[in-house]
Amino acid sequence: MDIKDLKKVESIEVKKDRKVSDLLKLMENTGFQGKNLAKTVSIYEKMIKNPDITIIFGYAASLSTTGQWKIINWLMENNYIDMLIPTGANISEDIVEAMGGSYIQYSHNANDPELFEKGYNRYYDILGDESEYLEMTELISEFIMTLDEEKNYSSRDFLKIFGEWLDKKNINSIVSVAAKNNIPIFCPAFPDSPYGDAALIAKSKNFNLKIDSIKDYSEYMSLAEKVKDTGVVYIGGGVPKDWIQLFSVTADLLYKDRKVPNREKGKFRERLGEDETYYPHKYAIQITTDSPQWGSLSGCTFEEAVSWGKEDPNGDLVQCYCDATIALPIFSHALSERLADFKRDKKNLNKFFK
Repeated sequence: MDIKDLKKVESIEVKKDRKVSDLLKLMENTGFQGKNLAKTVSIYEKMIKNPDITIIFGYAASLSTTGQWKIINWLMENNYIDMLIPTGANISEDIVEAMGGSYIQYSHNANDPELFEKGYNRYYDILGDESEYLEMTELISEFIMTLDEEKNYSSRDFLKIFGEWLDKKNINSIVSVAAKNNIPIFCPAFPDSPYGDAALIAKSKNFNLKIDSIKDYSEYMSLAEKVKDTGVVYIGGGVPKDWIQLFSVTADLLYKDRKVPNREKGKFRERLGEDETYYPHKYAIQITTDSPQWGSLSGCTFEEAVSWGKEDPNGDLVQCYCDATIALPIFSHALSERLADFKRDKKNLNKFFK
């Protein structure tokens, strides 16, 4: 490597009325996490403009309480997400606001016993009203009571029907926007949220909801034969990140010959032969505050993921170590400016399920 041939850092000069997207282009020529944040936008733009790419978006933590959920709606409405893998919290806590409730700015230096007595739950420096939270949970249980008690539902099944039901009530939440745009949502940790609580309320009324996690996983993996290549986005980590990573390395197990139909150029491990086939993600973005040295998947580097076959070592990969509440608004506004004259076609992956 000849240092003289490498790209030089370019210092940023302050200019009035500069667009966010233009600032981020300049930040790509700087360093540290500013450079990485800028690269997330450029790589997402490449994903969006590549017609062969199916975009899978993972959304962890409790970000809907912090005013981020309408950004997810905007991404879906513009066809910038083809499949959504969220935590249950992020597709239920947004319903509070969509129903007309609100979250309240507060402080992390709080008298928590007093907040408990007054009926407020604290999300670091945000307060949620327990009565509004319960109203949202009761709404979900009301929907559950309309379902077929004899049927086994996948989370995708459930959330598609729920989204359509919410849409009829003019509750414009993440789930309803996904349903309107035929974007499948898979929620692998479904009961770990108000959805699980709502199922308990329904059970107290002698209704037994059946969510089949293996049906969920099978439906999800069956989509691997419907895509050509994949680009992935992880906001945070957790179970959503793991599910999305597995899409590239375990879908082959659905098939006796361990090859996903309609997919080209699957990779093999030289020592193991064709016992498994890998279809690494061509593009990958993560915005996270987790670090790799603790060994968790949330902080796991893409370089480590390459050893599993999850990411393409020759692909466009970037991880930005930044709070999502900083990165997402900047990221989305830059995309809005850059893609103002570009319209992406819908993938409509829900059409593959009857």
